[in-house]
Amino acid sequence: MSLGVIAAIGKVHTLSERELQPSPNDRRSFIKLLVAAPLFATIGARSFAGTVAAATKAATSKGTFSNNIYTRLGVRPLINCRGPWTYLTASLELPEVRAAAEAASHYFVDLFELQAAAGRYLAQLSGAESAMVTSGSAGAIASATAGCIAGSDPKKIYQLPDTTGMKGEVIILGGRTPWDSCIRLTGAKLIVVPTVNDLSAALTSQTAMVYTTQGETEVVQSILKITKPAGVPVMVDQASAIPPFSNFTRLAKTGVDLFCFSGGKGMRGPQVSGVLLGRKDLIDAALYNTNPWEGSICRPMKVGKEEIMGVLAAIDYWSKADIAAIDKVWQRQMERIAKLVETVPGVQATITTPPSEEEDSFPTLAVSWDEQKFGLTVAQCDQQLREGEPRIDVSTSDNPSGVLARAGLSESGNPKSARTNHLRILSLTLQPGEELIVGNRLRQVLDKARKQSA
Repeated sequence: MSLGVIAAIGKVHTLSERELQPSPNDRRSFIKLLVAAPLFATIGARSFAGTVAAATKAATSKGTFSNNIYTRLGVRPLINCRGPWTYLTASLELPEVRAAAEAASHYFVDLFELQAAAGRYLAQLSGAESAMVTSGSAGAIASATAGCIAGSDPKKIYQLPDTTGMKGEVIILGGRTPWDSCIRLTGAKLIVVPTVNDLSAALTSQTAMVYTTQGETEVVQSILKITKPAGVPVMVDQASAIPPFSNFTRLAKTGVDLFCFSGGKGMRGPQVSGVLLGRKDLIDAALYNTNPWEGSICRPMKVGKEEIMGVLAAIDYWSKADIAAIDKVWQRQMERIAKLVETVPGVQATITTPPSEEEDSFPTLAVSWDEQKFGLTVAQCDQQLREGEPRIDVSTSDNPSGVLARAGLSESGNPKSARTNHLRILSLTLQPGEELIVGNRLRQVLDKARKQSA
């Protein structure tokens, strides 16, 4: 592409003439502009197409960011770069999930029978003895805890959250988390154990369960070497560990007693769904302690027929999906954003992908700059992106939905220590083409700040 064409595209749509006339000392930035030129051309073409569509009042069933079912209520939809956070409605359902939920909505069924059938199907896919569909990972944690405490005994189930006469302690391995409320609501007393080395001494005759979010195979096996001889079940919470789907079957092979995943995060099933898998006797007990049983402690944690069939469709999709191909698409999206933001001198962009055994295992872009030189903090950049049109939410070090975070406290209840803020963009929740909008907007915010502080 010639410099004249680049200049024409930039002048009309995104780049200023000044940006295209770099000084001899800024050759590196000029080269980055040339590398990003095809992306600016695409942005310009899409902007023109969008203008034409608006002028002809073209509409789709889902509407646009500025005119849709939510804006009519005064709520602004957003481009989600933060990931599948619950307060951002987690993720968008797969087309297969929507179709399954729609098909399920036309019939009445017996939920006891449906849960049993779903459990058999999930067990077949995962290699676990049994399974059930829950109201998210939070529902899975609560149901599992209640099952480990009260078992399948109707009198004990109805007695909860009073654990008198039952094993009423749950060891939480690795420290407090925001999710331990799901354990405490059953009446369980938390016993915090920092490391696996401290676990053996913490086990007592009152220990009903060990809970951990550490799902790496070696860690799980080291825990089981201690708990199996003691007859204490272990639950591994892996809410965000899908994708990849390999984690769904990997944990069953470790022999862990219970493990769970969120259905509404990376799995892209219904937001209010999750799955609990593991030993048949413990799954049976968890089922007795939850909906639709009247009088059970987890009765409010309902999942309907639509959520059950929807999450099965999501798991079925991931069991057959080409993960490598999907990762390549996500990687290209992150690379496009990186190319756009790095046209701003002084901005660095780094792409990383956590190992498959860890949560959030997908390409993630970290963007950094000298906040003092730019006169722009990460928090200020985040605010400008949220206030723009369309609204863009990126990942930073804050937690807008944390109960204790709202009071400036950590999960342990202590004052939060100051830490470096980071801006990250997660590929999992980006829709096709949104990376161009995000990259260009972020570039504009950073470039404006750089010029104003010069």
